[in-house]
Amino acid sequence: MISTVFPTSTPTLSGVRLSIRQLQPQVTLWRRQIHQRPELAFNETQTADFISQKLSEWGIEHRRGVAKTGIVAVIPGHRPGPVLAIRADMDALPIHELNEVDYRSQEAGVMHACGHDGHVAIALGTAYYLAQHRDSFSGTIKIIFQPAEEGPGGAKPMIEAGALEKPNVDAIIGLHLWNNLPVGTVGVKSGPFMAATEFFHCTIKGRGGHGAIPHQTVDSIVVAAQVVNAIQTIVARNVDPLKSAVVTLGELHAGSAVNVIADQARLSGTVRYFDAAYEGFFEARLNQIISGVCQAHGATYELDYNPLYPPVVNDAEITGLVRSMALSVVETPAGVVPDCQTMGGEDMSFFLKAVPGCYFFLGSANQTKGLAYPHHHPRFDFDEAALSTGVEMFVRCVESFCHQ
Repeated sequence: MISTVFPTSTPTLSGVRLSIRQLQPQVTLWRRQIHQRPELAFNETQTADFISQKLSEWGIEHRRGVAKTGIVAVIPGHRPGPVLAIRADMDALPIHELNEVDYRSQEAGVMHACGHDGHVAIALGTAYYLAQHRDSFSGTIKIIFQPAEEGPGGAKPMIEAGALEKPNVDAIIGLHLWNNLPVGTVGVKSGPFMAATEFFHCTIKGRGGHGAIPHQTVDSIVVAAQVVNAIQTIVARNVDPLKSAVVTLGELHAGSAVNVIADQARLSGTVRYFDAAYEGFFEARLNQIISGVCQAHGATYELDYNPLYPPVVNDAEITGLVRSMALSVVETPAGVVPDCQTMGGEDMSFFLKAVPGCYFFLGSANQTKGLAYPHHHPRFDFDEAALSTGVEMFVRCVESFCHQ
C-alpha cells in the first residue's frame, strides 16, 4: 500500500497561474507516491496502474500495455485541430536510496534517482488540467507515459506499437527535471541537445602463461593497455575539432594472480556525439584500431558494439514555441538558458526523429534546501516547486500550439 504524505506547504511559484498553483499539493503527493514505489525498465506495473487509475477517474481515454507497460492517453479539445504529444518517462534506477525523507523508496536497491517520478506527476497534472479545460485548446493532446528510458529503451517500441498514430501526431514535446540548473529556470536549445549514446564491450584474447616466462605468451594486458591509449586518438585526431565527441573507457578487467600472464582482458566503454553524421563511424574506427594493435602483438579480439540511442535533435520551430512559453513563465529572461547541452543521452531522440518536437530541461536544484545532488546519485532529490512550473510549461505549449 502506498502511503500518502502531504507536503507541508505550497511553494511560491512565479509565472504559474492560480489554477495550476492550486494543484501543487496534489501533484507533489502524486510524485511522492510514485517515488515510494520505484520500478525498473519494463516492470513499471504499479506505476502504470497508478497512472491508469487517475486517468480513469478523470474520464480520460487511454490505452495500456503499449510496449509492455506504456500508456497513451488521448485528450480531445473543443474542436478539431492539430495533434500534440507530451512524453513522460516513468522507470527508476537500480540504486539504493540514501535520503532520509518520509517518501523515500520502499524498494531496496531501486530508486527514482533521475526525476522520472516528477515527470509522471507533471504529465498527470497536465492531463488533469487539460481534461478540465478542454475549451482552452483545439485539436488533440496525446500524453505518452513511456517505460525503460534508462535502458534498453521504451521509446522505439512504443513508436512501433503505434503510439504516434490514431490520431497521427504532428509534434511532440517533453521535459527533464534538471539538477544542473536552479529551480525557476528552463534550458532550451534548437538543434542537437543531447548526445547519441553508444556502448561497447571488447575482449582481447592472448595466450596466458607464467609471469616469469613472458616470451611463451601473448600478454592480453599489454595489448589492452595499448588499445586504451590508441583509442584516445579517435576524438583527438579523427573528429572535427569544431564538433564534440567523447569516447570513455569505464571498465578494464584482466588477470587473477600476480605471477600469471592473463590470457584475456575485457574492456568496456561508451561513445557520445551530437552530429548524426558520425553514426557508424566510431564502431568502424574502434574495429580498425583494436584490430591493428592485436595483429601487431599476435592477439585476437571480439567487439560487441551497441548503438543504443541517436542524438536528441530539437526542431527549430517547436523549440521557438517552447522558448517563447518559457519566457512567459520564468521570472526573468535570464532564467531561460539558451545554450544548454549535455553529453547525456535520451531515447526521446526516437520520438524526435519520427516527428518534429522539442525536449527541454526544467531547472530543479535548490542549494539552500540541499537539493542539488546530481542525477543517478543515491541522494538525488529536487525542489518540488518545479512540478507546477512543468505543468504550466506544458499547458502553455498546448494552448499556443493548439490555439483556438
